[in-house]
Amino acid sequence: MRESDSPPSIHAFGRVRLEPDPRLAELRRAGPVTRVRLPDGSSGWLATGWDEARRVLADPVFSRARAVGRTPGAHRRETFLIDMDPPDHGRVRRLAVPAFTHRRVQALAPQVDALAGALVDAMIDAGPPADLVRDLALPLPITVIGELLGVPAQDRDRFQGWSDAFLSTTAFSSGEIAAAHVHLDDYLTELIAKRRIEPSDDLLSELVRARDEDGGLSEAELVNLGVGLLVAGYETTANQITNLVYTLLTQRSLWDRLVAEPSLLATAVDELLRYVPLGTETGMPRVAVRDVELGGVLVRAGDVVYAGRPAANRDPSVFDNPERIVLDRSNNPHLAFGHGIHHCLGAHLARLELRAALGALTARLPAVRIAVPGTDLQWKAGLSVRGLRALPLTWEDDTR
Repeated sequence: MRESDSPPSIHAFGRVRLEPDPRLAELRRAGPVTRVRLPDGSSGWLATGWDEARRVLADPVFSRARAVGRTPGAHRRETFLIDMDPPDHGRVRRLAVPAFTHRRVQALAPQVDALAGALVDAMIDAGPPADLVRDLALPLPITVIGELLGVPAQDRDRFQGWSDAFLSTTAFSSGEIAAAHVHLDDYLTELIAKRRIEPSDDLLSELVRARDEDGGLSEAELVNLGVGLLVAGYETTANQITNLVYTLLTQRSLWDRLVAEPSLLATAVDELLRYVPLGTETGMPRVAVRDVELGGVLVRAGDVVYAGRPAANRDPSVFDNPERIVLDRSNNPHLAFGHGIHHCLGAHLARLELRAALGALTARLPAVRIAVPGTDLQWKAGLSVRGLRALPLTWEDDTR
């Protein structure tokens, strides 16, 4: 799109279930960076090319901290990790990084695999139909992150409603969103106080110890780090477990191949993450701190810039046959987990949980299928994540 053309609104791009808005591909073909109209009537930029989106995510010239509050209805605060720039970002993130390294996460693999298998076995024992969301997609990640952080098992069901409101764009009122923040803050504040009195070997106790010993973290930053880890640690993965299973079952040959070739699980998960967008078309805004050239256009200091990861992940200049799911794709530099300093802290854990969920289902229920017509499925709306409210599954009940 030429700069002189009337720019589309940043919120004009709609979701078609799990498909990116097809207009994004048209914009990318016209140029990797497009001028867009922001809700306040001002102009910004949307990067749809892979190189350009990757740069927006990683280059410090594009500030997250300066963009806080630029999204309508946003209730975010600077003390959330995702909203910080260096040096504050590094100061806070370094406390949590050791718990999410590849080595530490791989040590959890036997436990996560066993949990996924037990949840699928319970589905089988109960008999069809089952609801994937209720029976596997939610309990798997919430149990894992709950045990990692040290959240008591009896408290974990309380977070679903709070998390939905926390991640809302339009599904909840501003008052409901603010109330969810208060509930989560109050709960984590109370749990932190308990860990100070009775420390354990969980991550929250480690964070409390680190904060109290070196004083490099404010109490608000500690609380918000705990909230962010808890919400992101299960809500996003729960939705993607469901989204990936839905995608495979609605393209049956892919499911059948994964059943026949379980060795493809690792590459299949990354390929599905590339192909199936979890978040919005535009993601979180950034603000240019100085004039900069991006994709052939001049972005002025103060301009708002978005990285369109769903479009970038289908950029044909980077991915061969980007509109096809290639389960054994070996070169896959997708941006599903972001890039740069804000690359998802829990990426290793998310991959582990997705592999465990798909592995347990394909091994134990190879003939599983969706139990209702697609028109009966209800998709979430008004949230910053995509997903189904339920995914009814059935199978021939001869597996007992």
